[in-house]
Amino acid sequence: MSAIFNIVVLGIIGSLWLAGCDNSVSSNSQPQADQSASTKTGVPPRNQDMQQILRGGRLYQQNCAACHGKLAQGASNWRQRDEEGKFPPPPLDGSAHTWHHPTAQLVEIIKNGTRDRGGNMPAWKDRLGDQDIADVLAWIKAQWPDDIYAQWYRNDQRAKNR
Repeated sequence: MSAIFNIVVLGIIGSLWLAGCDNSVSSNSQPQADQSASTKTGVPPRNQDMQQILRGGRLYQQNCAACHGKLAQGASNWRQRDEEGKFPPPPLDGSAHTWHHPTAQLVEIIKNGTRDRGGNMPAWKDRLGDQDIADVLAWIKAQWPDDIYAQWYRNDQRAKNR
């Protein structure tokens, strides 16, 4: 197995392990209930389609990692404009702003890039199909901590209901 594939698999396993820790003890020493917490917040359980996440991880490594990092960590200076006044690639791991965007907008950004808006990201519509993009987004969302995923989910639902 290649080193990149090992990193992807370890990232997915780690994400799933963390996602499965809903019954752990929180910082205030109160047990957390996974199903009831999901129901109370209105956020259904995450998509755990491992085949889709694995496909997305492979596609991410092949097409996105060169700019956004192998672990979706983004450029170290992603908050600072470069000499052209553009921002470097942000993290996609939930530590930046990606989760603020609904799925439809994330798909549009991947398909059309950000160059027409003054960014550096190229368009991927000629290289990635709709299913490829859905798979990459499944992998990216699998990297997000539960609280970030829950906030994204609520924002995504509001955007769909507009």
